[in-house]
Amino acid sequence: MQPLLPQPAFGRPRLDDRTVLNGIVWKFRTGVAWRDVPERYGSWASLHTRFRRWAADGTFERMLQAAQAQADAAGDIEWLVSVYSSIVRAHQHAAGARKGASMAFVKMTNASRASVFASPG
Repeated sequence: MQPLLPQPAFGRPRLDDRTVLNGIVWKFRTGVAWRDVPERYGSWASLHTRFRRWAADGTFERMLQAAQAQADAAGDIEWLVSVYSSIVRAHQHAAGARKGASMAFVKMTNASRASVFASPG
């Protein structure tokens, strides 16, 4: 993964990329706020800044594509996906439409409720 990470052209030495990546993964795996990431991964502000930069410049996409290509070449990925979909639920507002209306229009009367009007014909 090291060749896929952007290299700084100038500036002061920064934290090790592996430590920063481990900190980012730890943050998303645990679901904590950035400020609660342990100091062993470096400053939370540095982790957040590096995460935003890598997300914006496509670093994470390149890393994922490289990992998928490597696993696919080794035969470790099965690309067949099966979705179990015997239960389909409609939104609660989907029930109760007028019978026999050819088309329903929703007119928002206020922010909390909607009135349903059927078009003629």
